[in-house]
Amino acid sequence: MTTYFGFGLADNMFPATANVSRRELTPAEAKAVIEGDCALCLNPSHSLTIAAMNNRFGIFCEIPTKAASINLKPGDSLLVMGVVGLPRLEGRHEYTQAEIDGAKFRFGLWTVSEG
Repeated sequence: MTTYFGFGLADNMFPATANVSRRELTPAEAKAVIEGDCALCLNPSHSLTIAAMNNRFGIFCEIPTKAASINLKPGDSLLVMGVVGLPRLEGRHEYTQAEIDGAKFRFGLWTVSEG
């Protein structure tokens, strides 16, 4: 059983036949999962979002050099952080503190069981 952490999910991550459940986590619960025994599947192109997560919640993750490809199996979980309100950075290289403070972050833990 592995727990992964990333910013998105895709249909091809899941087995062809499976049951999937989701529950929302608080930022503190998410931090405990991420900083525990968790495999990162972050995309390095999201380094500024990773930095914003660090700034807002004190959640520290190494920025990978390459995005991981995962195939979830029954018993595995995927913690997904969704963000609404961070603008696209055009001509800039960082978010302002006001932009980070105004964004909405949600953490959902998706768990796969036998289908």
